[in-house]
Amino acid sequence: MRDLSANAAPRPSRRAVLGGLLGAGGLGALSVGKAGPANAAVARPAIIGCATWGAQPATSTISMVGPPQKILVHHTDSANTTDYSQAAAYTIARNIQQWHFARGWIDSGQQFTISRGGYTLEGRHRSVEGLGSGTSSVFPLGAHCTGQNSTSIGIENEGTYMTVLPTSAQWTALVNLCAYLCQTYGLGPEDIYGHRDFLDTDCPGDALYARLPQLRSEVAAKLGTTNPPPPPTRSWPTLSQGASGFRVTTAQYLLRHSGRSLSVDGAFGPGTKSAVVSFQQSKGLTADGSIGRLTWESPLAVTCSQGQTSDAVRGVQTALTAKGNTVTVDGVFGSGTASAVRSFQTANALDPDAVVGLNTWSRLLA
Repeated sequence: MRDLSANAAPRPSRRAVLGGLLGAGGLGALSVGKAGPANAAVARPAIIGCATWGAQPATSTISMVGPPQKILVHHTDSANTTDYSQAAAYTIARNIQQWHFARGWIDSGQQFTISRGGYTLEGRHRSVEGLGSGTSSVFPLGAHCTGQNSTSIGIENEGTYMTVLPTSAQWTALVNLCAYLCQTYGLGPEDIYGHRDFLDTDCPGDALYARLPQLRSEVAAKLGTTNPPPPPTRSWPTLSQGASGFRVTTAQYLLRHSGRSLSVDGAFGPGTKSAVVSFQQSKGLTADGSIGRLTWESPLAVTCSQGQTSDAVRGVQTALTAKGNTVTVDGVFGSGTASAVRSFQTANALDPDAVVGLNTWSRLLA
Protein backbone atom coordinates (compact mmCIF):
# COMPACT_ATOMS: atom_id res chain seq x y z
CA MET A 1 0.00 0.00 0.00
CA ARG A 2 1.22 3.50 -0.79
CA ASP A 3 1.86 6.06 1.96
CA LEU A 4 -1.35 8.02 2.44
CA SER A 5 -0.60 9.44 5.83
CA ALA A 6 -1.14 13.13 6.33
CA ASN A 7 0.91 12.85 9.49
CA ALA A 8 3.70 10.54 8.42
CA ALA A 9 6.94 11.93 6.99
CA PRO A 10 6.10 12.42 3.30
CA ARG A 11 7.93 10.35 0.69
CA PRO A 12 9.03 11.43 -2.81
CA SER A 13 7.34 8.30 -4.17
CA ARG A 14 4.09 9.98 -3.21
CA ARG A 15 1.36 9.09 -0.81
CA ALA A 16 -1.02 6.36 -1.79
CA VAL A 17 -4.55 6.74 -2.87
CA LEU A 18 -6.17 9.08 -0.47
CA GLY A 19 -7.04 8.50 -1.09
CA GLY A 20 -27.77 11.29 -3.44
CA LEU A 21 -26.67 12.76 -6.72
CA LEU A 22 -26.99 16.51 -6.32
CA GLY A 23 -28.05 18.34 -9.45
CA ALA A 24 -27.24 21.89 -10.38
CA GLY A 25 -28.68 24.13 -7.72
CA GLY A 26 -28.40 27.49 -6.07
CA LEU A 27 -25.04 29.16 -5.96
CA GLY A 28 -23.10 29.49 -2.73
CA ALA A 29 -22.60 32.94 -1.35
CA LEU A 30 -19.30 34.67 -1.89
CA SER A 31 -17.66 34.71 1.51
CA VAL A 32 -14.86 37.02 2.53
CA GLY A 33 -11.79 35.88 0.60
CA LYS A 34 -8.79 36.91 -1.44
CA ALA A 35 -10.22 37.37 -4.90
CA GLY A 36 -13.85 37.76 -5.86
CA PRO A 37 -14.80 36.70 -9.40
CA ALA A 38 -15.71 39.58 -11.69
CA ASN A 39 -18.69 38.17 -13.54
CA ALA A 40 -19.16 34.74 -12.03
CA ALA A 41 -22.19 32.62 -12.66
CA VAL A 42 -20.74 29.16 -12.20
CA ALA A 43 -23.38 26.47 -11.90
CA ARG A 44 -23.02 24.03 -9.07
CA PRO A 45 -21.69 20.74 -10.50
CA ALA A 46 -23.42 17.45 -9.86
CA ILE A 47 -21.77 15.87 -6.83
CA ILE A 48 -22.45 12.28 -5.84
CA GLY A 49 -22.92 12.23 -2.09
CA CYS A 50 -21.49 9.73 0.37
CA ALA A 51 -24.83 8.02 0.91
CA THR A 52 -25.26 7.43 -2.82
CA TRP A 53 -21.88 5.82 -3.47
CA GLY A 54 -22.22 3.66 -0.36
CA ALA A 55 -19.90 5.24 2.18
CA GLN A 56 -19.70 3.77 5.63
CA PRO A 57 -20.32 6.20 8.49
CA ALA A 58 -17.33 8.16 9.75
CA THR A 59 -15.89 6.59 12.88
CA SER A 60 -15.86 9.89 14.74
CA THR A 61 -17.40 13.34 14.54
CA ILE A 62 -16.41 15.34 11.45
CA SER A 63 -15.50 18.83 12.59
CA MET A 64 -16.31 21.83 10.42
CA VAL A 65 -13.69 24.57 9.96
CA GLY A 66 -13.22 27.38 7.51
CA PRO A 67 -13.49 29.25 5.34
CA PRO A 68 -10.77 27.58 3.25
CA GLN A 69 -7.78 29.53 2.02
CA LYS A 70 -6.75 27.29 -0.83
CA ILE A 71 -7.55 24.26 -2.99
CA LEU A 72 -5.05 21.40 -3.26
CA VAL A 73 -5.03 19.13 -6.30
CA HIS A 74 -4.00 15.49 -5.82
CA HIS A 75 -3.82 12.29 -7.83
CA THR A 76 -4.69 8.98 -6.26
CA ASP A 77 -1.54 7.26 -7.56
CA SER A 78 -3.74 4.34 -8.61
CA ALA A 79 -4.27 2.57 -11.92
CA ASN A 80 -5.37 4.62 -14.94
CA THR A 81 -8.42 2.49 -15.48
CA THR A 82 -10.35 2.58 -18.75
CA ASP A 83 -13.58 1.78 -16.93
CA TYR A 84 -15.21 5.21 -16.95
CA SER A 85 -18.56 4.06 -15.59
CA GLN A 86 -20.42 5.47 -12.62
CA ALA A 87 -20.06 2.08 -10.94
CA ALA A 88 -16.27 2.37 -11.23
CA ALA A 89 -16.47 5.82 -9.66
CA TYR A 90 -18.40 4.40 -6.73
CA THR A 91 -15.77 1.68 -6.36
CA ILE A 92 -12.81 4.05 -6.15
CA ALA A 93 -14.65 6.16 -3.57
CA ARG A 94 -15.38 3.11 -1.42
CA ASN A 95 -11.81 1.84 -1.79
CA ILE A 96 -10.36 5.17 -0.72
CA GLN A 97 -12.48 5.21 2.41
CA GLN A 98 -11.45 1.65 3.30
CA TRP A 99 -7.77 2.42 2.75
CA HIS A 100 -8.08 5.39 5.04
CA PHE A 101 -9.96 3.45 7.68
CA ALA A 102 -7.07 0.96 7.59
CA ARG A 103 -4.72 3.81 8.49
CA GLY A 104 -6.82 4.67 11.52
CA TRP A 105 -8.42 7.73 9.93
CA ILE A 106 -12.01 8.54 10.76
CA ASP A 107 -13.12 8.87 7.11
CA SER A 108 -11.80 9.57 3.62
CA GLY A 109 -9.13 12.24 3.90
CA GLN A 110 -10.03 14.42 0.92
CA GLN A 111 -13.19 16.47 0.50
CA PHE A 112 -13.86 15.53 -3.13
CA THR A 113 -12.87 12.85 -5.64
CA ILE A 114 -13.06 13.01 -9.44
CA SER A 115 -13.12 9.67 -11.24
CA ARG A 116 -11.50 8.86 -14.57
CA GLY A 117 -14.97 8.98 -16.06
CA GLY A 118 -15.50 12.55 -14.88
CA TYR A 119 -17.85 11.82 -11.98
CA THR A 120 -17.45 14.15 -9.00
CA LEU A 121 -17.96 12.47 -5.63
CA GLU A 122 -18.09 13.66 -2.07
CA GLY A 123 -15.09 12.25 -0.21
CA ARG A 124 -15.21 13.14 3.46
CA HIS A 125 -18.68 13.28 4.97
CA ARG A 126 -20.18 16.78 5.28
CA SER A 127 -18.20 18.15 2.32
CA VAL A 128 -21.39 18.81 0.33
CA GLU A 129 -22.97 20.26 3.45
CA GLY A 130 -20.01 22.61 3.65
CA LEU A 131 -20.93 24.11 0.30
CA GLY A 132 -23.97 25.48 2.09
CA SER A 133 -27.16 26.95 0.78
CA GLY A 134 -25.78 30.40 0.19
CA THR A 135 -24.80 31.38 3.71
CA SER A 136 -22.21 28.81 4.79
CA SER A 137 -18.49 29.37 4.45
CA VAL A 138 -17.24 26.34 6.37
CA PHE A 139 -15.91 22.99 5.19
CA PRO A 140 -15.04 19.70 6.92
CA LEU A 141 -11.60 19.25 8.43
CA GLY A 142 -9.70 16.96 6.07
CA ALA A 143 -6.64 14.71 6.23
CA HIS A 144 -5.00 15.10 2.83
CA CYS A 145 -1.93 17.31 3.45
CA THR A 146 0.04 17.77 6.65
CA GLY A 147 -0.05 21.37 7.81
CA GLN A 148 -2.83 22.35 5.42
CA ASN A 149 -5.80 20.25 6.50
CA SER A 150 -7.60 22.99 8.41
CA THR A 151 -7.13 25.60 5.69
CA SER A 152 -7.50 23.75 2.39
CA ILE A 153 -9.91 21.66 0.35
CA GLY A 154 -8.40 18.53 -1.20
CA ILE A 155 -9.50 17.19 -4.57
CA GLU A 156 -8.37 13.68 -5.49
CA ASN A 157 -8.14 12.80 -9.18
CA GLU A 158 -8.33 9.07 -9.80
CA GLY A 159 -5.22 7.83 -11.57
CA THR A 160 -1.46 8.38 -11.78
CA TYR A 161 -0.34 11.47 -13.68
CA MET A 162 3.44 11.42 -13.72
CA THR A 163 3.68 11.08 -17.52
CA VAL A 164 0.08 11.15 -18.76
CA LEU A 165 -2.78 13.60 -18.23
CA PRO A 166 -6.29 13.08 -16.82
CA THR A 167 -9.05 12.14 -19.21
CA SER A 168 -10.90 14.98 -20.90
CA ALA A 169 -14.02 14.27 -18.83
CA GLN A 170 -11.97 14.27 -15.63
CA TRP A 171 -10.26 17.53 -16.57
CA THR A 172 -13.56 19.23 -17.34
CA ALA A 173 -14.97 18.09 -14.01
CA LEU A 174 -11.87 19.38 -12.21
CA VAL A 175 -12.18 22.81 -13.84
CA ASN A 176 -15.89 23.02 -13.02
CA LEU A 177 -15.43 21.94 -9.40
CA CYS A 178 -12.52 24.31 -8.80
CA ALA A 179 -14.45 27.21 -10.34
CA TYR A 180 -17.48 26.51 -8.17
CA LEU A 181 -15.38 26.15 -5.02
CA CYS A 182 -13.63 29.44 -5.79
CA GLN A 183 -16.97 31.16 -6.31
CA THR A 184 -18.49 29.67 -3.17
CA TYR A 185 -15.59 30.41 -0.86
CA GLY A 186 -14.35 33.67 -2.35
CA LEU A 187 -11.09 32.20 -3.61
CA GLY A 188 -9.18 33.15 -6.74
CA PRO A 189 -7.50 30.95 -9.36
CA GLU A 190 -4.19 31.79 -7.72
CA ASP A 191 -5.37 29.85 -4.66
CA ILE A 192 -5.21 26.53 -6.54
CA TYR A 193 -2.09 24.52 -5.70
CA GLY A 194 -0.65 21.07 -6.12
CA HIS A 195 0.01 18.81 -3.15
CA ARG A 196 3.76 19.01 -3.81
CA ASP A 197 3.69 22.76 -3.19
CA PHE A 198 3.44 21.95 0.52
CA LEU A 199 4.98 18.52 1.04
CA ASP A 200 7.87 16.46 -0.32
CA THR A 201 5.82 14.32 -2.69
CA ASP A 202 5.36 13.62 -6.41
CA CYS A 203 1.63 14.31 -6.07
CA PRO A 204 -0.29 15.29 -8.20
CA GLY A 205 2.17 13.85 -10.71
CA ASP A 206 4.63 15.68 -12.95
CA ALA A 207 2.26 15.90 -15.91
CA LEU A 208 -0.77 17.14 -13.98
CA TYR A 209 1.31 19.53 -11.87
CA ALA A 210 2.73 21.09 -15.05
CA ARG A 211 -0.83 21.70 -16.21
CA LEU A 212 -1.92 23.62 -13.10
CA PRO A 213 -1.27 27.01 -14.77
CA GLN A 214 -3.77 25.99 -17.45
CA LEU A 215 -6.21 24.90 -14.75
CA ARG A 216 -5.96 28.32 -13.12
CA SER A 217 -6.50 30.02 -16.48
CA GLU A 218 -9.59 27.96 -17.29
CA VAL A 219 -11.00 28.53 -13.82
CA ALA A 220 -10.35 32.26 -14.22
CA ALA A 221 -12.29 32.25 -17.49
CA LYS A 222 -15.27 30.58 -15.83
CA LEU A 223 -15.16 33.11 -13.02
CA GLY A 224 -15.00 35.99 -15.47
CA THR A 225 -11.54 36.96 -14.29
CA THR A 226 -9.72 37.68 -17.54
CA ASN A 227 -6.37 38.49 -15.95
CA PRO A 228 -5.73 36.17 -13.00
CA PRO A 229 -2.81 37.15 -10.78
CA PRO A 230 0.41 35.44 -11.86
CA PRO A 231 2.06 32.95 -9.53
CA PRO A 232 4.65 34.40 -7.16
CA THR A 233 7.94 35.29 -8.83
CA ARG A 234 10.84 33.30 -7.46
CA SER A 235 14.51 34.06 -7.96
CA TRP A 236 17.22 31.49 -7.31
CA PRO A 237 20.99 31.59 -6.96
CA THR A 238 23.03 29.72 -9.55
CA LEU A 239 25.66 27.52 -7.97
CA SER A 240 28.49 25.83 -9.85
CA GLN A 241 31.89 24.31 -9.18
CA GLY A 242 34.08 26.70 -7.24
CA ALA A 243 31.24 28.27 -5.23
CA SER A 244 31.19 28.14 -1.45
CA GLY A 245 29.10 29.29 1.49
CA PHE A 246 25.81 28.48 3.18
CA ARG A 247 23.94 28.09 -0.12
CA VAL A 248 26.33 25.33 -1.16
CA THR A 249 26.00 23.71 2.27
CA THR A 250 22.22 23.83 1.93
CA ALA A 251 22.38 22.35 -1.57
CA GLN A 252 24.63 19.55 -0.32
CA TYR A 253 22.14 18.65 2.39
CA LEU A 254 19.35 18.64 -0.20
CA LEU A 255 21.40 16.43 -2.51
CA ARG A 256 21.99 14.01 0.36
CA HIS A 257 18.26 14.04 1.05
CA SER A 258 17.72 13.02 -2.57
CA GLY A 259 19.85 9.94 -2.00
CA ARG A 260 23.23 11.17 -3.26
CA SER A 261 26.36 10.43 -1.27
CA LEU A 262 28.62 13.44 -0.73
CA SER A 263 30.37 15.43 1.96
CA VAL A 264 28.67 18.51 3.39
CA ASP A 265 31.48 21.05 3.63
CA GLY A 266 30.14 24.19 1.96
CA ALA A 267 32.58 23.86 -0.96
CA PHE A 268 31.25 23.09 -4.46
CA GLY A 269 33.92 20.64 -5.61
CA PRO A 270 34.00 17.74 -8.08
CA GLY A 271 32.06 15.47 -5.70
CA THR A 272 29.21 17.96 -5.41
CA LYS A 273 29.17 18.47 -9.18
CA SER A 274 28.96 14.72 -9.72
CA ALA A 275 26.02 14.53 -7.31
CA VAL A 276 24.28 17.41 -9.10
CA VAL A 277 24.75 15.71 -12.49
CA SER A 278 23.27 12.49 -11.09
CA PHE A 279 20.29 14.37 -9.67
CA GLN A 280 19.69 16.27 -12.92
CA GLN A 281 19.82 13.06 -14.95
CA SER A 282 17.22 11.48 -12.67
CA LYS A 283 14.89 14.43 -13.32
CA GLY A 284 15.41 14.57 -17.07
CA LEU A 285 17.21 17.93 -16.86
CA THR A 286 20.26 19.11 -18.75
CA ALA A 287 23.05 17.52 -16.71
CA ASP A 288 25.48 20.45 -16.64
CA GLY A 289 26.40 20.13 -12.96
CA SER A 290 25.24 23.66 -12.10
CA ILE A 291 22.27 24.34 -9.82
CA GLY A 292 19.90 26.89 -11.33
CA ARG A 293 16.17 27.54 -11.23
CA LEU A 294 15.12 24.34 -13.01
CA THR A 295 17.21 22.19 -10.70
CA TRP A 296 16.05 23.95 -7.54
CA GLU A 297 12.43 23.62 -8.64
CA SER A 298 12.62 20.06 -9.96
CA PRO A 299 12.45 20.02 -6.92
CA LEU A 300 15.85 19.76 -5.32
CA ALA A 301 14.42 22.23 -2.79
CA VAL A 302 11.86 19.80 -1.39
CA THR A 303 9.07 20.95 0.91
CA CYS A 304 9.77 20.66 4.63
CA SER A 305 7.35 21.00 7.53
CA GLN A 306 7.08 20.40 11.25
CA GLY A 307 7.49 16.79 12.32
CA GLN A 308 10.03 15.84 9.68
CA THR A 309 13.57 14.66 10.36
CA SER A 310 15.91 14.71 7.37
CA ASP A 311 18.94 16.21 5.69
CA ALA A 312 16.55 18.55 3.86
CA VAL A 313 15.56 19.97 7.26
CA ARG A 314 19.27 20.49 8.00
CA GLY A 315 19.34 22.53 4.80
CA VAL A 316 16.46 24.66 6.05
CA GLN A 317 18.16 25.16 9.40
CA THR A 318 21.47 26.05 7.72
CA ALA A 319 19.78 28.74 5.63
CA LEU A 320 17.81 30.06 8.61
CA THR A 321 21.03 30.36 10.62
CA ALA A 322 22.71 32.22 7.77
CA LYS A 323 19.77 34.64 7.78
CA GLY A 324 20.28 35.43 11.44
CA ASN A 325 17.89 32.99 13.10
CA THR A 326 19.01 30.98 16.11
CA VAL A 327 18.24 27.34 15.40
CA THR A 328 20.10 24.10 15.94
CA VAL A 329 21.15 22.32 12.75
CA ASP A 330 20.05 18.86 13.86
CA GLY A 331 17.70 17.85 11.06
CA VAL A 332 14.67 17.83 13.36
CA PHE A 333 11.86 20.18 12.33
CA GLY A 334 10.54 20.92 15.78
CA SER A 335 8.74 23.87 17.34
CA GLY A 336 11.88 26.02 17.42
CA THR A 337 12.50 25.60 13.71
CA ALA A 338 8.82 26.18 12.99
CA SER A 339 8.90 29.41 14.97
CA ALA A 340 12.00 30.59 13.09
CA VAL A 341 10.39 29.77 9.76
CA ARG A 342 7.24 31.71 10.66
CA SER A 343 9.29 34.72 11.71
CA PHE A 344 11.26 34.60 8.46
CA GLN A 345 8.07 34.24 6.39
CA THR A 346 6.40 37.15 8.16
CA ALA A 347 9.43 39.35 7.60
CA ASN A 348 9.43 38.46 3.90
CA ALA A 349 5.68 38.93 3.26
CA LEU A 350 5.08 35.20 2.89
CA ASP A 351 2.21 33.17 4.30
CA PRO A 352 3.47 32.34 7.84
CA ASP A 353 2.44 28.69 7.75
CA ALA A 354 5.84 27.29 8.86
CA VAL A 355 5.93 25.16 5.71
CA VAL A 356 9.11 25.59 3.67
CA GLY A 357 7.97 25.30 0.06
CA LEU A 358 9.50 26.78 -3.07
CA ASN A 359 8.51 30.36 -2.28
CA THR A 360 10.11 30.24 1.16
CA TRP A 361 13.15 28.35 -0.14
CA SER A 362 13.80 30.97 -2.81
CA ARG A 363 13.77 33.74 -0.20
CA LEU A 364 15.97 31.75 2.17
CA LEU A 365 18.54 31.27 -0.58
CA ALA A 366 18.28 34.77 -2.05
